Amino acid sequence: MNESESKSIADFPDGVAYEIFIQSWADGNGDGIGDFKGATQKLDYLEELGVSAVWLMPIMPSPSYHKYDVTDYKAIHPDYGTMEDFKTFLSEAHKRNIKVVIDMIINHTAADHPWFEEAKKGKDNAFRDYYVWADRDSIADQIAKKEVTQDSDNITQWHAVDDKKEEEHYYGFFWGGMPDLNFDNPKVRQEIYDIGKFWLEDIGVDGFRLDAAKHIFPDDRLKDSYEFWQEYRDKMRKIKPDVYLVGEVWASSEIVKEFAKGLPALFNFDLAGSIQQSVIQGKNVAATIEGPKWVNLKNEDLISRLIKQREVFESATKDYQDAIFLSNHDQNRVMSNFKGDIKKAKMAASILLTLPGTPYIYYGEEIGMLGKKPDPNIREPFLWTNSENDSLRTSWMEPKFTLEKSVKTLDQQMESPNSLWHHYQKWIQLRNSSEVLTKGGIEQFDNQNVSLLAFTRVLGEEKLHVIHNLSSKSLALKSIPNEIIFGEENHDNGNLKANSTIVFK
Repeated sequence: MNESESKSIADFPDGVAYEIFIQSWADGNGDGIGDFKGATQKLDYLEELGVSAVWLMPIMPSPSYHKYDVTDYKAIHPDYGTMEDFKTFLSEAHKRNIKVVIDMIINHTAADHPWFEEAKKGKDNAFRDYYVWADRDSIADQIAKKEVTQDSDNITQWHAVDDKKEEEHYYGFFWGGMPDLNFDNPKVRQEIYDIGKFWLEDIGVDGFRLDAAKHIFPDDRLKDSYEFWQEYRDKMRKIKPDVYLVGEVWASSEIVKEFAKGLPALFNFDLAGSIQQSVIQGKNVAATIEGPKWVNLKNEDLISRLIKQREVFESATKDYQDAIFLSNHDQNRVMSNFKGDIKKAKMAASILLTLPGTPYIYYGEEIGMLGKKPDPNIREPFLWTNSENDSLRTSWMEPKFTLEKSVKTLDQQMESPNSLWHHYQKWIQLRNSSEVLTKGGIEQFDNQNVSLLAFTRVLGEEKLHVIHNLSSKSLALKSIPNEIIFGEENHDNGNLKANSTIVFK
């Protein structure tokens, strides 16, 4: 890899994306809350790391710290700055060839959104039909019937207004503070399309991460949800032909397949679990979540399952893009799952950044931030420098896990060549410089040992073989690789060192 190649940034969505919670990222005005003035100052950092896109968690006005309940779809939350501040951030990101994808929350609004404030006034209100209502007697057996799901621990789906026992209840999949919009209403659909047009055309963002995409309609109306997203995609592509849409759908491959027809990029939750479990167990496994726990799938490994998944998704849409990740804002941080083991964190990063798809890094993953639920504790402030000099560090919450005594600050890690941060940067640079790694598919390669995770990346006639040693001891390879292009130091006379990787032709 020459110097010019090592600094290249692959064009999105072939490159690496970075998920940011603005609230915790960088405080540009000294009020303790992250904002776009601070985020703009840190775009050079993202460029140095090598990312080609950012996914911004919700940025619109909301009564909640997380902002997944919107009160105004065409504005910036005042804590984060003004629309002009956001436009500056967007412009500066684009100058660095960094795309900007924003969270779009259209399954529901906040309960104090003006639409719902009007809707709850009565059946004759013009906005009543913006939401889903049902006669109390008709849903008596459903009011507290909903089961806990992977993306919601709420069990109550029908809610009374202001806790009154009035005749009609409204539907809210996540909780009463998030009433679901009624997508059977053409006016609601048009409102949503106008919101998309505003952000894509008037403001200039590059795409949307679609929150709770599975729940546009209740689960017994999945076909209607599939068809809505195909309509949504077509509407957005008329506005911006190259719009990037990535959906959040926690479901089986067969269900996800149908969503892929409208949302060609989808987050691969099972793959995230498979990577983590393979690293934790020290062997190549495929995992899926059952209830609160990840369980190994019998007769499958990570690569065989991934290949099957990709075949299923690609059969639904020719332009399918796998959105791959280790963890996100809804899950315990990987470094906590690895109990602070930096070797495991490095191995997980190496696996993620050598697999096909668009890798997403959750902010702070690259410095080993820690965190376990409840949710605020997995969204703690980023550590830029030591606390005495860290003018950009946010202080909106008191961190419980990511403290200077438990996590080395970014500036410390940038000065240490063996740090987790340098490991991430090194692998991102390799990926950015290789068309096979950024654009290629995946094939089986002789695994040789249950503790070796091996696969082949292929693009046309070109192939790269990748072997990860998941174990804590050196393992012999069946044959000595020639033309090692990355990880030469990890290979010793036919053996692959513990917790290390080689990439070779």
